[in-house]
Amino acid sequence: QVQLVESGGGLVQAGGSLRLSCAASGRTISRFGMGWFRQAPGKEREFVAAVSGGGGDTTYVDSVKGRFTISRDSAKNTVYLQMNNLKPEDTAVYSCAKARSGWSWSLARRGASYDVWGQGTQVTVSA
Repeated sequence: QVQLVESGGGLVQAGGSLRLSCAASGRTISRFGMGWFRQAPGKEREFVAAVSGGGGDTTYVDSVKGRFTISRDSAKNTVYLQMNNLKPEDTAVYSCAKARSGWSWSLARRGASYDVWGQGTQVTVSA
């Protein structure tokens, strides 16, 4: 059973950067797609970014394109989310998730495509 643990969140000023990590244990995640989602207070969970099992494909929500980068390190069994030029509207709890076996890349933005979730890490961006 895979377990996911996020880290790297914190408080940062607008324009600053953070790198979130999602460390997996229990089994290798190298062949699975991985995603990052976020949820702000009073709002629904939102897709942020996803990376394919081989790492060759990535996709982002429009609001973070050009600012966030998702990547993975198979040797460390870890997925990252580099967040640059952060804005107050990026404030949320960020969670990583493992895609279901046999998932479809076309459904990468849907939460139902993922079967294992981390506990989340808080990101707060001050104006």
